[in-house]
Amino acid sequence: MVKPADVELQRRQVLRLLLAGGLGATALLGPGLLHANTQARITGMRVSNEGQVTRLVFDLSGAVEHKVFTLSNPDRVVIDLTRTRSTANLNLPANAPPPLRGVRHAPRNTHDLRLVLDLSAPTQPRSFLLRPGQGAGHRLVIDLQGGAAAPRPVVAAAPVSRSRDVIVAIDAGHGGKDPGAIGQAGTYEKDIVLAIARRLERLVNNERGMRPVMIRTGDYFLPLRQRIDRAREQQADVFISIHADAAPNRNAQGSSVYILSDRGATSEAARWLAARENEADRRLGSVPITNKDDVLASVLLDLSQTATLEASATLADALIGEMHRVGKVRSRQVERAAFAVLRSPDVPSVLVEAAFISNPEEERKLRDANFQQSIAQAILGGLRAYFNQHAPPGTLIAETRRQQHVIQRGETLSTIAQRYQLSAAELRQYNNLRNDRVQVGQVLRIPQRSS
Repeated sequence: MVKPADVELQRRQVLRLLLAGGLGATALLGPGLLHANTQARITGMRVSNEGQVTRLVFDLSGAVEHKVFTLSNPDRVVIDLTRTRSTANLNLPANAPPPLRGVRHAPRNTHDLRLVLDLSAPTQPRSFLLRPGQGAGHRLVIDLQGGAAAPRPVVAAAPVSRSRDVIVAIDAGHGGKDPGAIGQAGTYEKDIVLAIARRLERLVNNERGMRPVMIRTGDYFLPLRQRIDRAREQQADVFISIHADAAPNRNAQGSSVYILSDRGATSEAARWLAARENEADRRLGSVPITNKDDVLASVLLDLSQTATLEASATLADALIGEMHRVGKVRSRQVERAAFAVLRSPDVPSVLVEAAFISNPEEERKLRDANFQQSIAQAILGGLRAYFNQHAPPGTLIAETRRQQHVIQRGETLSTIAQRYQLSAAELRQYNNLRNDRVQVGQVLRIPQRSS
């Protein structure tokens, strides 16, 4: 007798393959769903370089599951592929771009494969699977960010940093033939949110360690799928979609922040707003955001998006903490709804409702340049708070954070010094402290040991 738990496990494994692009929805039917002894094969490898990104493409005979992590001393990127073996020559070409030094592989757990990329410098890897198309089969793409281009000549005394900026994708909702909501005074949502997005772009651009990427730069229509794709193409670390929607109740007011949910909205307003946004995209003829297979959709977030959703919720919390400084916040909690524009599987994504354009008072505020700037500054404050704790490794913000310590309750100068393998005198002198007294929230600079 087959146990229900085994059936559920098989169902999830099949759906992971579906999401990776390997099977049609009809594969869910009939016996023999999972061929336990079937292994995918790596049939080829290509290496290319563009600017600061070195790309490896592995040709596959079928869809695979994989995970990627880094190791140091020496620097390596490790890729584990489930139920995979290699039948290809994985030797690097003689002119392979830095930081690549070699590719190794070996069986793992009798049926998996481990690839190891030997590097000459640390890097930030990103990976994604490509489905068959345009004459090509399944492919696993590994992008190595940083250290890819040949070093430029520098003045001998000038420090060289490999740290990168975090990339903030800024999405102004609607545009072109999709005006979004329209206020009683004739204000178009698409114009207001683009103005706020441009203000946020300028703020982020002036922020040390951050770089903005505008998803929409003018008055034109972009399908939701293209918005997601543009963010991923730019290797965004976060995606923020800005809106100023309407509500059936014209008294509705306040800002709110949303993340994706496929298990029901947290409020009737969240459900209504998500349905309205998604319907506008379908009505204007864009490509559907996801496969319409109900079983697939029902477990989409249960598969690959768990970590991304957790990061999205953390980012949304940070944003809400700043939005209340601007004005009324409709909900102090993160709202969840099935906004299609938030369905990126690997980029933490949030949707910010700046205010309700259907409320005459809030429509007047949305038209005001000072209010627009305040919204942009609040979003920047949320980004600062988020990246201060969750900046990706290899970024300038992460490196700066590593060189600082925010004093927590119960800590003393002596215990902090021990943590960083310093003496209290070193720490006191480096921070120009007169004595050993410190306060909660105080920021200490941490001297870095020379290697």
